[in-house]
Amino acid sequence: MSPSLNRMGGADFARTKAKVRSAVAEIAQELVVLYQRRRAAAGHPSGPDTPWQREMEAAFPFQETPDQLSAIRDVKEDMESTVPMDRLVCGDVGFGKTEVAVRAVFKAVQDGKQAAVLVPTTLLAQQHFQTFADRYAGYPVRVEVLSRFLTNAQAREVTEGLANGSVDVVIGTHRLLSGDIAFKDLGLLVVDEEQRFGVSHKEAIKQFKNDVDVLTLSATPIPRTLEMSLTGIRDLSLLNTPPAARQPILTYVGEYDERAVAEAIRRELLREGQVFYVHNRVRDIEEHAARIRDLVPEARVAVAHGQMDEGTLERVVLDFWEGEFDVLVCTTIIESGIDMPTVNTLVVERADLLGLGQLHQIRGRVGRSGQRAYAYLFFPPDRQLSEEAYERLKTIGETTELGSGFRIAMRDLEIRGAGNLLGTGQTGHVAAVGYDLYVQMVNEAIAQLNGEPVPEPTEITLELPLAAHLPADYVERDDLRLDAYRRLAGVQSQADVDDIQAEWEDRFGPVPDPAANLLAIARLRAECVRTGVEEIAVTKASALAGPGWVARLAPVRLAQSKQMRLARLYKGAVYKEETSQLQLPVRAGATLPADLVEALTQLLPDAAR
Repeated sequence: MSPSLNRMGGADFARTKAKVRSAVAEIAQELVVLYQRRRAAAGHPSGPDTPWQREMEAAFPFQETPDQLSAIRDVKEDMESTVPMDRLVCGDVGFGKTEVAVRAVFKAVQDGKQAAVLVPTTLLAQQHFQTFADRYAGYPVRVEVLSRFLTNAQAREVTEGLANGSVDVVIGTHRLLSGDIAFKDLGLLVVDEEQRFGVSHKEAIKQFKNDVDVLTLSATPIPRTLEMSLTGIRDLSLLNTPPAARQPILTYVGEYDERAVAEAIRRELLREGQVFYVHNRVRDIEEHAARIRDLVPEARVAVAHGQMDEGTLERVVLDFWEGEFDVLVCTTIIESGIDMPTVNTLVVERADLLGLGQLHQIRGRVGRSGQRAYAYLFFPPDRQLSEEAYERLKTIGETTELGSGFRIAMRDLEIRGAGNLLGTGQTGHVAAVGYDLYVQMVNEAIAQLNGEPVPEPTEITLELPLAAHLPADYVERDDLRLDAYRRLAGVQSQADVDDIQAEWEDRFGPVPDPAANLLAIARLRAECVRTGVEEIAVTKASALAGPGWVARLAPVRLAQSKQMRLARLYKGAVYKEETSQLQLPVRAGATLPADLVEALTQLLPDAAR
């Protein structure tokens, strides 16, 4: 989506910023109240891990990824603190978020508390119930599920168990948020697939947050949630490391083509796999299933959607899971968490009608084993795509590497805007001023409300005759290059530049000359931050001064002793005290930034802003 551009220095952008700043002030007020209420709440600190905790964790049949171990450590530290936890664990589909929850829930139960796991769909509730029950087998932990699959008598037994404390862990849909559900001593609420819950459900969840630990799991957090995490209101743990055997999903985006559909299904059948075919309209889903049967007569085709009665839906999904069918024609009911390792081809019929997060979630239903998976995202050949739909499909087609959920959520911020951070709107002010400036405004508003000083940002302008850039063959991805430039522009110290250089060498290899020049200029910028110099311009010296170059630095304030030092060290230098300007003769070339850093160090060794 192309942003609207304003004239540099004009009044339009200033008005836009003022409008956004006003809205941000209201948002910040709500955030600060919420944050202070949480900080003031008397949370229940959990004790250290028990021998049973360590034994249960040791039985995990896979090797934990480094990110998983880090997230588990973060969650346990939160649970052992006196402040109620509010942590978001963001990790791509199949990257091990559920195991983080399994360990957190067990820790809460070991501490004598109850735990609730809230999921968006009945199918996911059943699957989680199976996972948690299997992991806790052999321990005195009672796990129950509360969903529409239960009879009234079964549901009543579970609710009574929650009230009297005999049920330790309950896994359920939004039924858990009903007014008639009472817990004896709830200590932890886990919210899985947060983006699937509506505003009213989220408001109900918020009521828990004052005195109960809340752990949220999401592969593509909705933008507002992501924004709160990045702004530091919620704590964030990222799972970026894929499990060892996972492969990226090959994704095709294009116009609908029956021959391509038939070929994709047949290719999957040849390797004895299964296919998800997503058609998101219940009214004619049976007709489309019949068309698939005609296209590929040898395929066994079943239909699943949310309007089927519970027993039928469960039976169809279980039969498909057990290999009774080859193709499941379904709605987006498969979006949440269903784990079927034999399904490795996905066909989505009207991908243009689905949101970016939805597309990412649905694509994540395939490729959950070591097999290569394929995703075909189609749109009608006879319809023109809206600009937003085009951007969504372009993003999902380009973002195929493992661990892309966080990047997709960031892109969603750009396409939709973030809305305000707490309210119901999704399209908001972030699009008007850009994500970084928006978050900076929120941080400044929060600092003001907390009585903290807000430093005035200083513009540092450096104009040097030096080829300095990140070559595309060194850092290939556009977003990584942009992020690198942004980080360089924000350096405050030499240590910041050291960190960036070490990261580049580690991720991309030896630093080429144009990138080395960038780092050298960043070091000069850091020295300007230290000394208060706001502008350095290097130009050709006038003909009278010879063939060299001259650097003009401002503002520079030199004491009398430093002026004498200047005359001794830099022949031909000129200091204009009335304008706080310094002119230094310099040599052009790769050493220019380092020469200027040395000059500032020599002349202003004790300067501090």
